[in-house]
Formats: sequence, C-alpha cells, structure tokens
Amino acid sequence: MTLVASKIGFQHVGSFLRPQAIKEARAKFAKKEITFDQLHEIENQEIGKLIKKEAEAGLDYVTDGEFRRSYWHLDFFWGFGGVKHTHYGEGYRFAHEETRDDSAVLDGKLTFDAEKHPFINDFKITKAFADENNVQAKITIPAPAQFYAELVRGDNAKTVRNFYATDDALFADIIKVYHEAILAFYDAGARVVQIDDCTWGMLVDKNFWQTMVGAGFDPEKLKDTYLRLNNGAIADLPSDLTVNTHVCRGNYHSDWAAQGGYDSVADKLFGQENVANYFLEYDSDRAGSFAPLAKVSGDKRVVLGLITSKSPVLEDRQVIIDRIHQAEKYLPLDRLWLSTQCGFASTEEGNELTEADEWKKLALVKSIIEEVWG
Repeated sequence: MTLVASKIGFQHVGSFLRPQAIKEARAKFAKKEITFDQLHEIENQEIGKLIKKEAEAGLDYVTDGEFRRSYWHLDFFWGFGGVKHTHYGEGYRFAHEETRDDSAVLDGKLTFDAEKHPFINDFKITKAFADENNVQAKITIPAPAQFYAELVRGDNAKTVRNFYATDDALFADIIKVYHEAILAFYDAGARVVQIDDCTWGMLVDKNFWQTMVGAGFDPEKLKDTYLRLNNGAIADLPSDLTVNTHVCRGNYHSDWAAQGGYDSVADKLFGQENVANYFLEYDSDRAGSFAPLAKVSGDKRVVLGLITSKSPVLEDRQVIIDRIHQAEKYLPLDRLWLSTQCGFASTEEGNELTEADEWKKLALVKSIIEEVWG
C-alpha cells in the first residue's frame, strides 16, 4: 500500500544552523550553569523566531530546525526505552573528517512511551508556533532502517543478542516502537512525517559499508531488511498522514560520507518503499544520473535536491532549471519538485555557511519552483 501523496508545497528538508543563543545555552547547560528548563525555554524562543522566519520566507511546511538535537538521528533513538547513550570509541568516518563518537546501543527490550519520549511534547510546541503563523508543521525523524544500522554497527551488535534471540524478534520491536511513535506524532497534530534515511545512500558505496560493517556484507539482504523495517513501521497509518523519506550520503560540517548512484537500490527503494515522496540528494556527481527515477512506482513523487546545503555559493539558476528538465525525461514534471539536498546542520556543528546564506538558498529554491511549476 502506497501512502497518498499530499501537496508537497515549499518546504525545507529539516535542519537549520543553530543560533548563537542556543549554542551558548547548551554550553552553559553542559557546565550546569543553567537548568534543563532554562535551556528548554531558550530553545522555545529560538524555535519560535525560526518558524516565524520560515513562514515569512513563504514555506508551506516548517520544522523546528532540529534546534533541540545534537544529531539528526541519535537524539531520537535515545528517547526509546531499552536504548542508552554510549560512546563508541570512534566517530562516523566522512570523506575528510571524523565526527564525535556518540552512539546508541540496546540495554533492554525496545519500548515507546509518548510521555517519556521528548520529541512528542516538543513537536506540540512546534505545532503551536506553526499554527500561530498559519503554516503546517512537519516532523523529521531518522528511519527505522537507520535505527537498525546503528544498533548493529560494529561492536554495538554484540548487545543485541542479550535481548533478542533472533533478527525477526528485533525487527518486530523496531517496527512496533516506530509505528507507535508515528501515531503519537499524529495525535499531537502531525500530518507530515519525514523519515530521514542514509542507509540507502551508504549502501550504494561498497567502500563505506566495508568500513561500517566489514567485508563480506550482503547488500541484497540489507536492502530487504531496510525495506521490511521502513514499510512495516509506516503500514496501516491514518489516510490523512503523509510519510515522506529523505535519502542522502552524509552531511556533516559540509563533508560527505559516501558516493554512488541510486541504480543498485532503485528497484527496492523507488519501486517498493511505500512512501509518498522522495527527497533525494542530487547536488553533485556523487549521486549519479537521473535514470533510476524511471523506477519510481505508482504516483509517488521526487523532490530533487539540486541546491547544495554544504556551500554558501549560490547555484546558477539556469543550470538548475536545465537539470530539472533533464530529470523530466524519466519522471513527468508534475511528479517532480525542488529542494536543497539536505538540511543545513545535520549535527549541531552545522555546515560551513552563514544563517544569511541559508535564506538565500531557500529563496532560490522558492523562486525556481515558482518559475518551473508556476
């Protein structure tokens, strides 16, 4: 069952550069100079300012900029019962840098509690700000496949068998807690949920996965696992809830982690994943050609990430328009759209550009959308 695609509208992938006020507040909180409630209130103030600015920039769907998060994915994982925050000993290896070494491992059976997972109440605040500005709030969360990839990352995998005798039992609980979380967001007012997923973008790069999981991994088995987890989590949801996915190859301090076109994953990702819309990285040659878009099934749509969030340099407008029409050879124009390839700050470090640069990039996206789609 493919989820019904809603109007995409003008929207950003998710994250924005953290404002100085939040950076300073987080530093003070780490030193125990302010309380969590004081930190939370500063975050609320900055998120309110951001959403007002998003609305003024013409965005139809807004996010909280992921201002409360240290990482785009780990903070969400840490909210589940049965998961603990740990330090892996080494970070994720990007092309030119290595990240901090935080990770998530099991310390019990997986559970979800809407009262205990901070993202639920935080989204209610985001939704209230969005309502004040007459825009829609969307929530961005890491995909179930991404959660699984973290739990079995290197030595993390050793803890899995302490609580799950089989992969099937683990898969069932990942699907269960994710499904419950998505329904909790729905109950909090979310009508667009975006599952961010680097697993497909990494899977196309054999060198990356040899680093992550070791030589001899089975890419076909991983494709089936990712599809099973993602589709299982988003099955049987309310008909007025749109689930999108965002696929990229790493976004840390303007660096990238993997390279390779979508060709080898297109049949499963584009043909069988039951999302409404795909936000796809297409800002560099590392993403390959548009040809795999011919595999996008049903009436699902593709949001072309042609504008990079990694650099302050504004793209040539006509080059972007020409690339949209190149993609049209494989998917009709009414099933295409435009965005940046990723957020501006997938981690709190942020990419190497300024807040002013962010809004210039989004203004370019908006103006091209208006010209091409009218």
